[in-house]
Amino acid sequence: MADSTAPVGKQYPPLTYVVGREKIREYARAVGETDPLYLDLAAARAAGHADLVAPPMFVVVYASEPLGRAMFDPEVGIDFPRLVHGGQEFRWERPLIAGEEVTTVVTLDEVRQLESANLTYYVFGHRSTVAGELVSTGVWTNIVRGAA
Repeated sequence: MADSTAPVGKQYPPLTYVVGREKIREYARAVGETDPLYLDLAAARAAGHADLVAPPMFVVVYASEPLGRAMFDPEVGIDFPRLVHGGQEFRWERPLIAGEEVTTVVTLDEVRQLESANLTYYVFGHRSTVAGELVSTGVWTNIVRGAA
């Protein structure tokens, strides 16, 4: 089961990611996105954007490293061989545009034990901003199975 001393409420240092035009294209192609706003600079500009638009799920690109830092924090105490993905929820305030610098802060929001099933839930939240403006939030749930 979970270490009862896991630092619920701990906020991790912010990490800034520069959204790159080619990273947007690479991500869009990798996940099968075909919207020209993600791939064609002329189309994005014709639609009123300064540069390519990042697909909504690009959030996993800029939030993964800050989340990883939190998850691998020894104080949290996740037993990785027993970890399974529990879920993710996101809210977007506006799309990101190539060239923007997005800053993400992750917090350990909850550690909950479900003793009847021998499971521990680790819930992390993220807030991402550009120049202080909120662009996305997320909840990342990880489940650690207890010893058999």
